[in-house]
Amino acid sequence: MSARRGQPLTIQEIYAAVLRLVDEGGVENLSMRKLAAELDVNPMSLYHHVENKDALLRGACTAVALGLRLPPDDGTPWQEQLRALAHAYRSIALSHPALWSYVNAHPGLVEQEGGMWEVFNRVLAAAGVPAGELVRVRTVLYTFVSGLLTAETSGLLAGLDPDGDAETTFDAAVDLILDALGSRVT
Repeated sequence: MSARRGQPLTIQEIYAAVLRLVDEGGVENLSMRKLAAELDVNPMSLYHHVENKDALLRGACTAVALGLRLPPDDGTPWQEQLRALAHAYRSIALSHPALWSYVNAHPGLVEQEGGMWEVFNRVLAAAGVPAGELVRVRTVLYTFVSGLLTAETSGLLAGLDPDGDAETTFDAAVDLILDALGSRVT
């Protein structure tokens, strides 16, 4: 319990504050001291919950990922599920662009098991992607969508197509992915 706060610090509170600080000032400006000031605690009390800044960012990424609206395994056609997954992923980039950009530059921060990755594999298998090609196809599609989102969140997309609408462009990209994947597996 912090003498200043008067109530125990929770890990959820820490990750929420990390997201606020990263959204406001970027990952580069996040520090244990700034986080402690935001939470009104002694900086050393944070180390009871996390080891370091990487652990903070990893936990914040996990918290965001847990909030994703992933498509359920309910028999919906794989095309609709892949579209829903792409939009769920895009929601991360748009709601937390600084964190998303940092994670893409530091892929080791996020586990590539469970959650989104498990759903991605399930949908690709439903599309007819052979088990031996799942990781390769997933990597290609993830990289394609990440590149588009990097262009969108950095402003490059608006510069390339000033009259375009990012949502329409994203949907067109997903359509291309669906068409290409559909022709490859059928």
